[in-house]
Amino acid sequence: MFRTISFIVVLATAAFGQNAAKDEAQVWSLEKAYWEYVKTNDLEKYRALWHEDFVGWPMVSPSPVRKDHITDWIMANTSKGVKLQSYAIEELAIRVTSDITINHYRIKAHWANSEGVEVRTDALRITHTWIRTRDTWQIIGGMSAPVNSEGN
Repeated sequence: MFRTISFIVVLATAAFGQNAAKDEAQVWSLEKAYWEYVKTNDLEKYRALWHEDFVGWPMVSPSPVRKDHITDWIMANTSKGVKLQSYAIEELAIRVTSDITINHYRIKAHWANSEGVEVRTDALRITHTWIRTRDTWQIIGGMSAPVNSEGN
């Protein structure tokens, strides 16, 4: 009996590990899609990444915002003729727990004007909390901040 229970526990643990790895990969893929949507200014697909009950604190906002303001920072840039030209993500940590995933990363984002001339580089720390919704994940919480003087 003990051997049977032990065997079942081992199988369940292995299955959870495989599912967690799959979920981690899916969330990292969605984070990369997030930045591709910013780069192509696809606000419809960008908004679809966000849960209706989202609340978070972007670096550019003096207070937390809800989903209805999630594209404000993109539109503030594009209204000045500035768009994301390129970016590099440094994946730092991720944890899947059932239907919630929290991930942390640094990003270096290069912004350019309409002539393609770089006007600014942002280096940020970002945390997103994702919730499983039906067959995908959506961002339900988050926060961003500039990296420190050492770039961390």
